[in-house]
Amino acid sequence: MSTDLLSRQLIRQLLAQREALQGPALGVREQVRRHIVDAVAIGWAATACQPLSSQLVKAMGMGVSGGACSVFGSAQALPPTLAAFANAALIHTLDFDDIHDTARLHPTAVTLPAALAAAQGVSAPMDRVIDAVALGSELMCRLGVMYSPQGNGPGSDWFLTQLFGYFGAALSAGVVMGLDEDALVSALGFAYMQAAGGKEAGFGVGATGRSIYPAFAAMGGVNAVQLASAGLSGPASALDGAANLFRIYLERDPHPAQIEQLLYPDAWAFSATQIKPWPSCRLSHPYVATAMELRRVLGGEALASLNVAVNASAAKLCAPLPERRRPTTLQDAKYSIPYMTAFALLHGEVDLNNLQLETLSDARVHAIADQIEVSPTLPDKPGHPQAQLHAVTTSGREIWVTAPAFDLDPAGVRSKFECCLAYAGLGAQADGAWAALQDMERAPNVNVLFDTALWAPR
Repeated sequence: MSTDLLSRQLIRQLLAQREALQGPALGVREQVRRHIVDAVAIGWAATACQPLSSQLVKAMGMGVSGGACSVFGSAQALPPTLAAFANAALIHTLDFDDIHDTARLHPTAVTLPAALAAAQGVSAPMDRVIDAVALGSELMCRLGVMYSPQGNGPGSDWFLTQLFGYFGAALSAGVVMGLDEDALVSALGFAYMQAAGGKEAGFGVGATGRSIYPAFAAMGGVNAVQLASAGLSGPASALDGAANLFRIYLERDPHPAQIEQLLYPDAWAFSATQIKPWPSCRLSHPYVATAMELRRVLGGEALASLNVAVNASAAKLCAPLPERRRPTTLQDAKYSIPYMTAFALLHGEVDLNNLQLETLSDARVHAIADQIEVSPTLPDKPGHPQAQLHAVTTSGREIWVTAPAFDLDPAGVRSKFECCLAYAGLGAQADGAWAALQDMERAPNVNVLFDTALWAPR
């Protein structure tokens, strides 16, 4: 294989940075561990999300008589690819998983399930899983930052979590399985052969499948590694050949500055990844925060009108407006800026307990959502929009509100963890689970994430 092909350069660069996770980049490794803890709590919380979680396990178990890999909340073990799919779907189902704003993708929901499935196949320790998730997530984030998608242009019509997730999942699973450089390059080639992720499941309405799209990438990454580990060779030129990933899916070959960014030594794009405070689409987060601030400023005064300013990215979460005001699925509600703005304004908070399928028929939320008009006046940019609300009260008072800061501090991360486990019916074990997962590096296998008996206080 050529030594100068982009897949090989990228694999070589990331593997060289692995040692830094024990030294100069130890803070990144600690962040990865924190995001793993967050993802595990979300995966367990999703087991209470019915009927979707039961449907997932049923779908993955069709025609399967057994397997070696665990699934959150299920007594049925599955083969590696199917377990990776199920766990990734569960971690993303609640729309609560971590997000890199500039890259617009959810790394841990893809890389962790792929690494866990591989780890149970080779009895790998958690220490190796953490390294693997770090490298796979870094690959995803670098690819996403390369394009920094906006409302229009390259990357705008793809779920980049899925498209780039095939590659991140393949690297994560391959590192866990101890694949050498040649095999990892082949795995990226097989990842490319499966690449997909069109956004119509989000742009359209009515499909619960929008909530599981990262699962295809997790499954595909594990499948790619299985093929490579068995000795098959994937296309090494997947990232720079005549029909490479970027040319086919993202309009054109990357320019030299993008390639330099992708291969930059010692960079850790993952470090900009955030843990979400609310279980809804990240583009709706500034509007949730702004609606809560507006609620405070209103002090109970009634609204006569409410205008929501959006950019080209956020506008896609407002159309078609009638359906976005009155979503019929929880997935569509979480993706709708008009609905999430109205919901947050009414309730003053958004959490797993109050944002439920049955609340979609709440006439009080509908009444506010029906007042909302959308103005596409904000400039587009990478990352989330700078939300603006313009309210007029029944007394004629005009109020302009912009988004306050809303990212979680360490106490907020711990509180989210406890809320997720309580939602899963595991609230009494939250302290033991937190302690066990803080010490996950020492675990000889990944059972500490799945076996709640290991969360007993010591």
